[in-house]
Amino acid sequence: SDAICNFVICNDSSLRSQPIIFNPDFFVEKLRHEKPEVFTELVVSNITRLIDLPGAELAQLMGEEDPKLPGANSTASGFFRSLMSLKRKEKGVVFGSPLTEEGIAQVSQLIEYLHKNLRAEGLFRVPGNSIRQQILKDALNSGTDIDLDSGEFHSNDVATLLKMFLGELPEPLLTHKHFHAHLKIADLTLFDEKGNKTSTPDKERQIEALQLLFLILPAPNRSLLKLLLDLLYQTAKKQDKNKMSAHNLALMFAPHILWPRNVTANDLQENITKLNNGVTFMIKHSQKLFKAPVYIRECARLHYLGSRAHTSKDDLDLLTSPGSKELQPLKSQKRSRLDSCHQEETQQRTEEALKELFRHVHNMPDSAKKKKLIRQFNKHPTALTPGSDVPSSPAPRRTRSRSFSGLIKRKVLGTPVILERKSRDTTPEPVRVSKENVQLLQKCGSPAHMSQAKLKSLEGQKEESCRRMRALLLSKDSSSL
Repeated sequence: SDAICNFVICNDSSLRSQPIIFNPDFFVEKLRHEKPEVFTELVVSNITRLIDLPGAELAQLMGEEDPKLPGANSTASGFFRSLMSLKRKEKGVVFGSPLTEEGIAQVSQLIEYLHKNLRAEGLFRVPGNSIRQQILKDALNSGTDIDLDSGEFHSNDVATLLKMFLGELPEPLLTHKHFHAHLKIADLTLFDEKGNKTSTPDKERQIEALQLLFLILPAPNRSLLKLLLDLLYQTAKKQDKNKMSAHNLALMFAPHILWPRNVTANDLQENITKLNNGVTFMIKHSQKLFKAPVYIRECARLHYLGSRAHTSKDDLDLLTSPGSKELQPLKSQKRSRLDSCHQEETQQRTEEALKELFRHVHNMPDSAKKKKLIRQFNKHPTALTPGSDVPSSPAPRRTRSRSFSGLIKRKVLGTPVILERKSRDTTPEPVRVSKENVQLLQKCGSPAHMSQAKLKSLEGQKEESCRRMRALLLSKDSSSL
């Protein structure tokens, strides 16, 4: 009964183009088999979100109370109920017995044969031959293999026998516990803009509710129901040949798969239309009803693969294989390598941007603005700075001074004074530094080659040159006097 997932590696090139089959409900089925109580609570909580089930009906759905069915306390048609009860007491291996996997295996022969003979007009409506049906029934009860393709039996014989098998089950295929829930699903309708209930069925919610309800059916009932609805769906698709629409088929099968046992049409009264329409809806949408809703799949998956706070240690057995234990460190190592590469790339881009900005500042002429930027660099000496490969500015061309004092300054002080004079006389186009770049410089700090110690030494040299120049000018003035 355990759910098993196998992975097969095939090197056959001819099979590589074939689609890979994966069961999206794997964890749903695993949860159903391993923890049925948890599974049932999960599904029923979502059913009650869609339909209103009072306390008694909810208890019946959960199996906590015996179902209260229509006509149970009525004395009408007592002879009919007694006759049907006596008929079901004559149990065989297949017919009249509770539903088992063995019985489904025998009946599946009938379903498989009918899939090949869906064009017979009036299929499931026209009765077959009673003698051939009895022969076929005895063969199925005895468990012998039957060659239905031999031509001994007609498709109407097989179709009638299938209905007979369903009618002799101790309870309907959809079970007594689910009877009231199906009535509530039939009442699901859309709402208008003002929030008032309309008469238009809400198909999406009906499909969702049926999906949930089918999940908590007993496994044999669910298996046979899927086979049966698929057969009826294919039959309705060929209604141009067999004259059997989905509604006509529902009239034939609703008493066998949904009506409570030992009841008559008078017992059901106004519910007959709901039940028949409900079976019609199941036939038309049978290809969607046996898939678990997406949120149920996700809850089941998280139950086994989610966080440890959500699951217990026993729920993580699926991940305790040696390969899975080694996979987690590999994933973390790969993630750390990617993070480090990303950090290095980001740091490299930042340094390149800083280098470019430092070049602009370094090429600026001596001015108060340049000094202000340098002071801002020095406020953050510990921040990231680019290397010392900033190219030095080209040496400025010497300009001839037209004054005698300028000649003296060139002789005594040399290039620094000329540079200072050039900065005053000439006004080259400054390099624009935006406010964003200044803020970036404030954040990133000063370059390595513009440390505070070196800056102080440069300022000292400049002051010393100025002092010598003033002394020379004073001595020249005194001599002239």
